[in-house]
Amino acid sequence: MKVLIIEDEKPSARRLQRMLKKINIEADTLLHSVEESIEWCEHNAHPDLIFLDIQLSDGLSFEIFEAVSITSAIIFTTAYDEYALKAFKLNSIDYLLKPIDEEELEAAVRKYKSRLESQQHVTLDFNDIKQLLVNPIEREYKKRFSVKVGQHLKLIQSDEIECVYSENKGTYLYTSQGRNYLIDATLDELETELEPHMFFRINRKFYVNINAIKDMVSYTNSRIEIKLNTYKDYEIIVARERVKEFKNWLE
Repeated sequence: MKVLIIEDEKPSARRLQRMLKKINIEADTLLHSVEESIEWCEHNAHPDLIFLDIQLSDGLSFEIFEAVSITSAIIFTTAYDEYALKAFKLNSIDYLLKPIDEEELEAAVRKYKSRLESQQHVTLDFNDIKQLLVNPIEREYKKRFSVKVGQHLKLIQSDEIECVYSENKGTYLYTSQGRNYLIDATLDELETELEPHMFFRINRKFYVNINAIKDMVSYTNSRIEIKLNTYKDYEIIVARERVKEFKNWLE
């Protein structure tokens, strides 16, 4: 498999290169600008797969595709808001939100290989994607959840939820009244349903509501422990790779 990395920041490109090597994928070419990428693509055989940063040093990477016809599969690597990008996720192989998580990288590569085996070709409309990034579409997020309590259905308002967490293959809402409710959804499925200004996924197992945060304490390895108003069952720790984005979310 021939792989190309187009990434604005050289340290990030090298980190991705090392992560790929761990899963036995060699990415020998690292490019960092629109101009450099166009030059390379005009004089080299195109790769099977491109890891593509959206914002490069001299412009948006979509300008590369306006100058050169490329049929390579694309996995985006980006710091753009994940909720805006959900709208075109199905039109690319995948996207990886920076800082890139190893498990998410492996899942994206598996998805690419699965598409390859089934001979599914992906068509990208880069003009639509650029427009989406400049003018993100308005979307409705869940304002309430329907949960089953015995033989009854109960409505839980989103602003009542302190956190959403996964445990033993189940997903639970925990409310400010100190109650847990099992829901029929995964945390991944909730990414496009929870209001991003209110809820943040701090690690693989937890979303927290910004209005429920009582205290934040420094934790080992540059992480942050979150204490909520009511929830006290487990420690809630912001994953190290999510700390920077979490701090930005708080502002």
